[in-house]
Amino acid sequence: MVGCLIIHGYTGGPYEVGPLADFLREHTDWRIEVPTLPGHGKELDLEGASYKKWIRTAEDSLKHLKEECNKVYLIGFSMGGMIASYLAAKYKVDNLVLLATSGKYLSFRQMGLDAASILADGVKGNLDKNKLYQHYRQKMGQVPLKANLEFLKLVKFTRRYLKKIKSPVLIAQGQQDGMVPYKTAYYLDKEIPSEKKEVVFFERSRHLICLGEDKDTLNQMVFDFLTGKEK
Repeated sequence: MVGCLIIHGYTGGPYEVGPLADFLREHTDWRIEVPTLPGHGKELDLEGASYKKWIRTAEDSLKHLKEECNKVYLIGFSMGGMIASYLAAKYKVDNLVLLATSGKYLSFRQMGLDAASILADGVKGNLDKNKLYQHYRQKMGQVPLKANLEFLKLVKFTRRYLKKIKSPVLIAQGQQDGMVPYKTAYYLDKEIPSEKKEVVFFERSRHLICLGEDKDTLNQMVFDFLTGKEK
């Protein structure tokens, strides 16, 4: 049996990677696990946030999959990509997929452009149609400072394990990502020593790459990479 663990991002939940998880469930008989990290999900409760608990939750899910499956794939989005990288370095996994992974940088330029688009739609009275605003509006005021510090601790802790990854890896990045700019993909490519690596950029995608305009192409690309299909 094949197991696939998909890890969502910071302040997010399984819905962030929902289309990809659904695609894999539809086209395979794999066991797909998408755990909700503590304090995350559609109703955030990050007051007692701990990066160690986030990692432990994902690690427990991976251990269960490895007990029951002879092949295990890891997929991580944003912060989940860093958790997946750590787990891939610590345990033997057959393939690793990193989606808009928050490895090092923040794009202040693109964040400014995103803020400008929200402001422009606000002036026009079109905020209800602005997907960025609708996504982040729900999180305003729900994320305590301590949780942000735990996120930074997690990135710092997991970053050192990138050099220990040996699994084949697919790195996918949106060029319009307002949180993690595309140059982070080059950083990951440089740090990870795996012999088999693919780096792919999506011109139309922002940070929520699994929910964006390129999601259908992304779903097929991830499927082909995991199953070893030739392009």
